[in-house]
Amino acid sequence: MKITAVLLAASLGLSAYAAQAAEGRPQIGKKKISMCIGCHGIPGYQTTFPETYKVPKLGGQYAPYIVSALQAYKSGDRKHADMNSIAATLSEQDMADVAAYYAGAKK
Repeated sequence: MKITAVLLAASLGLSAYAAQAAEGRPQIGKKKISMCIGCHGIPGYQTTFPETYKVPKLGGQYAPYIVSALQAYKSGDRKHADMNSIAATLSEQDMADVAAYYAGAKK
Protein backbone atom coordinates (compact mmCIF):
# COMPACT_ATOMS: atom_id res chain seq x y z
CA MET A 1 0.00 0.00 0.00
CA LYS A 2 2.85 2.40 0.84
CA ILE A 3 4.54 1.74 -2.50
CA THR A 4 1.31 2.60 -4.34
CA ALA A 5 1.00 5.85 -2.40
CA VAL A 6 4.61 6.78 -3.14
CA LEU A 7 4.22 6.00 -6.84
CA LEU A 8 1.00 7.99 -7.00
CA ALA A 9 2.61 10.98 -5.29
CA ALA A 10 5.61 10.80 -7.63
CA SER A 11 3.34 10.54 -10.65
CA LEU A 12 1.30 13.55 -9.58
CA GLY A 13 4.48 15.52 -8.98
CA LEU A 14 5.79 14.72 -12.45
CA SER A 15 2.44 15.61 -14.00
CA ALA A 16 2.45 18.98 -12.23
CA TYR A 17 6.02 19.61 -13.40
CA ALA A 18 5.16 18.68 -17.01
CA ALA A 19 2.12 20.97 -17.01
CA GLN A 20 4.22 23.82 -15.63
CA ALA A 21 7.06 23.20 -18.09
CA ALA A 22 4.66 23.31 -21.04
CA GLU A 23 3.42 26.81 -20.17
CA GLY A 24 4.60 29.12 -22.91
CA ARG A 25 6.69 32.20 -22.23
CA PRO A 26 6.21 34.71 -25.06
CA GLN A 27 9.26 36.83 -24.18
CA ILE A 28 11.44 33.71 -24.39
CA GLY A 29 9.61 32.49 -27.51
CA LYS A 30 10.57 35.69 -29.33
CA LYS A 31 14.21 34.65 -28.95
CA LYS A 32 13.48 31.21 -30.46
CA ILE A 33 11.81 32.13 -33.76
CA SER A 34 14.87 32.59 -35.98
CA MET A 35 14.02 29.40 -37.89
CA CYS A 36 10.39 30.51 -38.29
CA ILE A 37 10.70 34.03 -39.63
CA GLY A 38 12.58 32.97 -42.77
CA CYS A 39 9.28 31.68 -44.17
CA HIS A 40 6.47 32.65 -41.82
CA GLY A 41 7.68 36.24 -41.53
CA ILE A 42 7.41 37.03 -45.25
CA PRO A 43 3.97 38.28 -46.36
CA GLY A 44 2.56 36.16 -49.19
CA TYR A 45 5.53 33.78 -49.19
CA GLN A 46 5.23 30.44 -51.00
CA THR A 47 7.63 27.55 -50.86
CA THR A 48 8.40 25.54 -53.96
CA PHE A 49 9.81 22.46 -52.24
CA PRO A 50 8.65 19.80 -51.91
CA GLU A 51 5.66 21.40 -53.63
CA THR A 52 4.21 24.87 -53.99
CA TYR A 53 2.74 25.76 -50.64
CA LYS A 54 1.45 29.07 -49.32
CA VAL A 55 3.17 29.64 -45.99
CA PRO A 56 0.68 30.75 -43.34
CA LYS A 57 1.22 33.75 -41.11
CA LEU A 58 1.43 32.68 -37.48
CA GLY A 59 0.71 35.95 -35.66
CA GLY A 60 -2.54 35.75 -33.72
CA GLN A 61 -2.88 31.97 -34.15
CA TYR A 62 -4.06 30.01 -31.11
CA ALA A 63 -1.11 28.68 -29.10
CA PRO A 64 -2.58 25.17 -28.62
CA TYR A 65 -2.96 24.85 -32.39
CA ILE A 66 0.67 25.84 -33.00
CA VAL A 67 1.91 23.39 -30.38
CA SER A 68 -0.28 20.63 -31.84
CA ALA A 69 1.01 21.32 -35.35
CA LEU A 70 4.64 21.33 -34.21
CA GLN A 71 4.14 18.07 -32.32
CA ALA A 72 2.62 16.51 -35.44
CA TYR A 73 5.56 17.70 -37.57
CA LYS A 74 8.02 16.34 -34.99
CA SER A 75 6.34 12.93 -34.86
CA GLY A 76 6.00 12.77 -38.64
CA ASP A 77 2.19 12.63 -38.51
CA ARG A 78 2.17 15.89 -40.46
CA LYS A 79 4.43 15.96 -43.51
CA HIS A 80 6.56 18.83 -44.75
CA ALA A 81 10.31 18.23 -45.10
CA ASP A 82 11.40 21.61 -43.75
CA MET A 83 8.91 21.67 -40.89
CA ASN A 84 9.68 18.05 -39.94
CA SER A 85 13.37 18.95 -39.68
CA ILE A 86 12.79 22.12 -37.69
CA ALA A 87 10.25 20.58 -35.31
CA ALA A 88 12.61 17.67 -34.64
CA THR A 89 14.96 20.12 -32.93
CA LEU A 90 12.31 21.61 -30.62
CA SER A 91 11.57 20.55 -27.06
CA GLU A 92 8.04 20.73 -25.67
CA GLN A 93 9.08 23.91 -23.85
CA ASP A 94 10.42 25.42 -27.09
CA MET A 95 7.11 24.67 -28.80
CA ALA A 96 5.11 26.23 -25.97
CA ASP A 97 7.33 29.33 -25.94
CA VAL A 98 7.16 29.86 -29.72
CA ALA A 99 3.39 29.29 -29.69
CA ALA A 100 2.91 31.77 -26.84
CA TYR A 101 4.91 34.37 -28.74
CA TYR A 102 2.96 33.96 -31.97
CA ALA A 103 -0.40 33.84 -30.18
CA GLY A 104 0.26 37.35 -28.90
CA ALA A 105 1.83 38.69 -32.11
CA LYS A 106 0.02 40.79 -34.68
CA LYS A 107 -1.49 38.99 -37.66
